[in-house]
Amino acid sequence: MYCTVGRRSELEKGMAGKDPLLYRRMLDEIAEYVQFADENGYAGWGHPEHHLQIEGFEASNDPTLMGMYIGQHSKRLKVITCGFVSSAHNPVRTAEAISTMDNMLRGRFAVGLVRGYQSRWVETLKIKEDIYSVGPWNKNTEEDSTNRRYFAEYVDLVVQALTQDTFNYQGEFWQVPTPGLTNPHPHSVYTHYGEGVDPDMRINKIGIAPRPFQTPHPQLYGGFSASLRTAKFWAKYKGKPIVMSSDIDFLKLLWEAYRKEAETLYDYTPRPGDIAAWGGLMICAKSDNEAKALAEDMKWMWEKWAIPFGQPFPELLFGSPDTLCKRIEEVSRAVPLNEIFLIIPQGIHNRGQVLSSLELFAEKVISKFN
Repeated sequence: MYCTVGRRSELEKGMAGKDPLLYRRMLDEIAEYVQFADENGYAGWGHPEHHLQIEGFEASNDPTLMGMYIGQHSKRLKVITCGFVSSAHNPVRTAEAISTMDNMLRGRFAVGLVRGYQSRWVETLKIKEDIYSVGPWNKNTEEDSTNRRYFAEYVDLVVQALTQDTFNYQGEFWQVPTPGLTNPHPHSVYTHYGEGVDPDMRINKIGIAPRPFQTPHPQLYGGFSASLRTAKFWAKYKGKPIVMSSDIDFLKLLWEAYRKEAETLYDYTPRPGDIAAWGGLMICAKSDNEAKALAEDMKWMWEKWAIPFGQPFPELLFGSPDTLCKRIEEVSRAVPLNEIFLIIPQGIHNRGQVLSSLELFAEKVISKFN
């Protein structure tokens, strides 16, 4: 879900994100959808991070708060925070948040790490002056290249913090701990019960607490990957790109590129289905015509909101259960799948419409593939 606060007519009035009544209604609806999904065969529930959302199209804000809200209203579902925007977060704080969430949810947690494309809030909240948001406007420029190097370092540091008791990281963008850092006063607990601090109080390593509930850490996702370069990047960490392309030939190419990268550079062969996840926008209705009619407002939102950021329409899973089953079968014959991500019209559609779609998909589609 995108954490959309209002219906199309409410968004078109402007400044919908400022209305606390709409926001609280959104929270109530999300709780109901999550509870339904938890009880009816869905595997997880995901959400993004986006800030300053006065228009109300994507009012997700702090990723840990929304993630815990989903966890609070479910017992079985995996909570998928997808994801932490690297340019707005200290990687050590990110690792702490991931590990804390994983423990609070007792392993019902998975997480995406992403580069950041919405300039208004990324440029406002970013923590490194020379790291910029990225998109079609600066693709293959020095800004894009620098952001990519920064992101690679950010991911590497997060993973080290999650998997090592203590660590020292000296990179292009991050030096952790700060070189020459010394505690300003003696503290025997550091030296008697911990690691990484010398008797003279020089701090040469740090570590996060606690370690993750899952070993070695929660599943990592690459949010909405659309390039071979991004897919191959995630092979290093056994991370899972989420790919929403409708081009089956591209899917085959991406799956194969990931597999070769894993085998050639990282000496492992991914299990079928573990390479990447696939999906798209989803509305399930009794007939294709009914789904098509319901899809108009969702397509309006994508045209108004996503396309200006350089995000073309993904796979459109609009149709009857039979139509959706046939498309899923077609894609799964081309590339091995064990996860499908479905972006639903939460907020844009009313309670009855969303629940009807989720229920029909669970009864007629999920049941077929179990």
